[in-house]
Amino acid sequence: MVNMTDSSAPTDFPSLPGQVSAEASGGVAIGQEESTAKASITSRREAWWYLGPAFVASVAYMDPGNFATNIEGGARFGYELLWVLLWSNAMAILVQYLAAKLGISTGKTLPENCRAEFSRPVTLCLWFAAEIAAMATDLAEFLGAALGFYLLFGIPMLPAAILTGVCVMLILAIEQRGFQWLERVIMAFVGVIGIAYAFEMFLSKPAWQPILKHVVIPEIHSSSIYIAVSMLGATVMPHVIYLHSALVLPRREAHDRTEHHHRKMELLDVLLAMNGAWLINSAMVVMAAAVFFGSGTHVYSIEAAHHTLTPLLGKFASIAFAVALLASGLSSSTVGTMAGQVILQGFLNLRISIFLRRVVTMIPAIIVIAIGLDPLKTLVLSQAVLSFCLPFAMVPLLILTQRRELMGTHANRPITNYLAAIATIVILGMNAWLLFAMFTGKS
Repeated sequence: MVNMTDSSAPTDFPSLPGQVSAEASGGVAIGQEESTAKASITSRREAWWYLGPAFVASVAYMDPGNFATNIEGGARFGYELLWVLLWSNAMAILVQYLAAKLGISTGKTLPENCRAEFSRPVTLCLWFAAEIAAMATDLAEFLGAALGFYLLFGIPMLPAAILTGVCVMLILAIEQRGFQWLERVIMAFVGVIGIAYAFEMFLSKPAWQPILKHVVIPEIHSSSIYIAVSMLGATVMPHVIYLHSALVLPRREAHDRTEHHHRKMELLDVLLAMNGAWLINSAMVVMAAAVFFGSGTHVYSIEAAHHTLTPLLGKFASIAFAVALLASGLSSSTVGTMAGQVILQGFLNLRISIFLRRVVTMIPAIIVIAIGLDPLKTLVLSQAVLSFCLPFAMVPLLILTQRRELMGTHANRPITNYLAAIATIVILGMNAWLLFAMFTGKS
């Protein structure tokens, strides 16, 4: 369970073997060199201490829903939609930074701040939307992990779903040893996904000139607008906005209310993690464009993409694809469970075992698998649900981070409010278009 109380980060780090003082060295110059080296080591250790929350949050930006939209985008339109990922990532960086800053400044999560600052009816409405988002997200991520087990080991979907639940509970149990243990495990999963797609990129041999062109220059047509909006809709996830405001709390100290060091270190964490997620998402599109679009092969499901990779790039390519999907499903399902816990505790001040929550949220996914619903259609539906729930997270976040009486010295500057407002309008507008296209059949 995410630690909801403040704890002090270590401000002093033990000396490394072999370090000596300036006096013991017998020379000022040597003492200065030792002091500089020690400061450098301390700085690196401090940076490592703060890294983690944004990497956990970044898992939601490379979950099975992203696999589906990115692969279809690359397979159908080549490199044309790479610019969508760049701008989506810029918006995601801003939103996640604001969520983290809220937690650092107030010592409370976004749901807790909503409960304290808004009326009871508004809080209940926000909680209901957040729970829907958490369940929709968990359903897609759980299905993705089960699909990964199926593709990698041939385990039928229903037993794979049960195995997924067991694995996620084991991952969640790691947090009992300390919050950083769980963060490092999630970061390892992110590393596995990154390595798998670096391998896919190496095998697919993409054309780099058009890649650079389409990353920078926007290009969109009436036939690609739906996929572009879907890629954006799969990027900023409401549940991870709530979660990120909680993930920073174990490192928070009382003076963070007025000092800015923790906030600046978390900004570094966000920049590293979100840009890493952007590179992985871009690699998905590039691989699909180079392999499927380049060969004229059209794939419209994750299973088809997996099976098609073998004849085109070889057995190891399809294995790497399945490994990445499994790592994505397990890690994002774990993060989704944590987010659900933060939502329940924050909005309703109600605490239950995170393992009980995991068991309860397994039920919808097992039902979907048992009755044989199409996994890809379920993933797409989950993105539509998330699009509908997104305003209930973003708008309160923007309202709260503007309040100086709440945020103190961390209140948004005018330029931040301006950029956040633009990002909110763009994201909500694009998601509204997605919903309109889906429900009118114009996609």
